[in-house]
Amino acid sequence: MKKTLVSALTTALVVGAASTTFAAANPFSDVPADHWAYDAVSQLAADGVIEGYGDSTFQGNKNITRYEMAQMIAKAMAKSDVSAADKAMIDKLAAEFADELNNLGVRVANLEKHADMVKWEGKVEYTYTSERYKADGDTYEKDNHDHLLFRLEPTAEVNDHWDVHARLDAATDMDTDAGDDGNVELKRAWAQANYKNFTGKFGKFGSSVNDTLIFDDPFSGFGVTFGNKLKVTAEAGRVSSDTINFGAKTLPAPINEALKDEGYNIGTNKTSSYQGIKFAYDFGKLSTKAAYQHFDWNVDGGIYLNSDDDDVNIWSLGASYTFDKNFNINAEYAKSNANVPLAEDSEDKAYAFELNYKGAEQQNKGTWGAWAAYRYLGSVVALDPTYDAITGGYKGWEIGANYTPFKNIVTTVRYGDNKSLVDNDLKLKKLFGRVEFFF
Repeated sequence: MKKTLVSALTTALVVGAASTTFAAANPFSDVPADHWAYDAVSQLAADGVIEGYGDSTFQGNKNITRYEMAQMIAKAMAKSDVSAADKAMIDKLAAEFADELNNLGVRVANLEKHADMVKWEGKVEYTYTSERYKADGDTYEKDNHDHLLFRLEPTAEVNDHWDVHARLDAATDMDTDAGDDGNVELKRAWAQANYKNFTGKFGKFGSSVNDTLIFDDPFSGFGVTFGNKLKVTAEAGRVSSDTINFGAKTLPAPINEALKDEGYNIGTNKTSSYQGIKFAYDFGKLSTKAAYQHFDWNVDGGIYLNSDDDDVNIWSLGASYTFDKNFNINAEYAKSNANVPLAEDSEDKAYAFELNYKGAEQQNKGTWGAWAAYRYLGSVVALDPTYDAITGGYKGWEIGANYTPFKNIVTTVRYGDNKSLVDNDLKLKKLFGRVEFFF
């Protein structure tokens, strides 16, 4: 097959440009401006249908392959501003070169796939919190904080079934301009297998057995999820003391002092071994779950909890019901065998009820949502819950709303009215605000 000027002219007609004259510079040195097909070849080059050769020549008398012709047809097919007659010619050429176009499509798809093997997503997040503490009869003491977070979350494809993920955070307290260790910190990193009705993870990643009421912080180990309507999730590994502190970081200072007076040595928590399993079933509008989590809690310097051999076991149940596209309600309950001394009847259980209306969608400008909730968060059960307005070791009501003013920008406001579970005279009112810029 010859790449004659007739074939070039035919392709020019396909894109509806045979009668267009260009005053632009000559695109190819071997097609002079006075050549009878100059206008057609120039139009083809301007529209990106032909590219010529690296030495700025067109070489119209050189043999071309059907694949090269298919490339030109594919580029012509991408044009949207063509007449009905030109569209009909495109269709005829596409039918003639159907096999080559299919092969071209496979090649292009593969190129796009490999070019997109690594994806970078993330966000910039500004958070403001204002806390008001008060003991009975005292005035509220104010504690405000401004926090800025920059997060990167890369994902890289390994093959058709495996990929790797990571999370890197850099944070600073804006009221002091003090960074968290002054460095970018690798928070999570894991490999993930994706098969039909099966997902496997290995590395450091967030727990998903009960990632709302108990904790969603990362642990080092492995996890699997399998099933269709009935899904089973199993996890095992190690959890750091930053997450599993069993009440010590949330108890009011007077309670910690009282524990010391009673002879308890809080000690230093070390890394805990962890195992968890969850069964979840989706009935449609109703979804349910039941879970069990075990921590072998290690302490230096003394025993802080009343539990056998420092083994902490937590059982939890949950359900969610969707009334329609606007309203949803969910409830969770969890119980632990561990107790905080002097507060045994209050800290070994946790529960939460929440009514949701709609919800802000990151991609859709103008979407919004609101919710009202009651939460009871015993600190030896709610180890590090996802809630922002009700704190572990407290109970209370929360109201909140979120809104997407622009695409990929989400604003959230929460207000919580808290009362300590171990000191009824201690009250906490908390205002939480956040703006997230996703990319």
